[in-house]
Amino acid sequence: MKKIGVIGSGSVGQVLASGFLKHGYEVMLGGRDVSKLSDWKSKNTKGQTGTFADAAKFGEIIVFCPKGTAAEDILKNVGIDNFSGKTVIDVTNPIDNKPPENGVIKYFTSKDESLMERLQKLAPKANFVKAFNSVGNAFMVNPDFHGVKPSMFICGNNENARKEVTVIVEKFGFEAEDLGMANAAGVIEQLCILWCIPGMLRNQWTHAFKLLKI
Repeated sequence: MKKIGVIGSGSVGQVLASGFLKHGYEVMLGGRDVSKLSDWKSKNTKGQTGTFADAAKFGEIIVFCPKGTAAEDILKNVGIDNFSGKTVIDVTNPIDNKPPENGVIKYFTSKDESLMERLQKLAPKANFVKAFNSVGNAFMVNPDFHGVKPSMFICGNNENARKEVTVIVEKFGFEAEDLGMANAAGVIEQLCILWCIPGMLRNQWTHAFKLLKI
């Protein structure tokens, strides 16, 4: 099992890092300020902590989950070479700092270019795969929807990387739905907007998406 480097120490990063530990992976959680990771480390004694760059170097697979507005700068500051040749699970969403309107959050990207595509351009030798961006962190690791596995939509230009992420997604309790190449990332990122509307309007956050098939 490959080592996992998690870049982003917010609630999403901490939940996913703990999830990988649960499933037997070696994990390093990377943050801007390592001292702020002590609580996570005390609860996850088998996990390691370090800087963003430490986690990028450590990970044979990288989970990239910083705040969307900071994602491009963090990618450049960490060092593009640290991502080269690796599967990078992109959990980011391009959420703008502008307030929501009628429950609809704002994005800083256009409909013709996703945040993942922008990250892929910055690190062309990395194998970005969009995943885990359209469900709340409370339901990212083996959620229980009364026996129904929710769908997790993924995409990325590298087929082997998508297969690698499919295995992870299924371990985490989802049914993977491979939507192909990176130009599908914009559609997958839009699902976060849809997921948030019930929460913004009615404080309803306990849901996930399911692709029904005949």
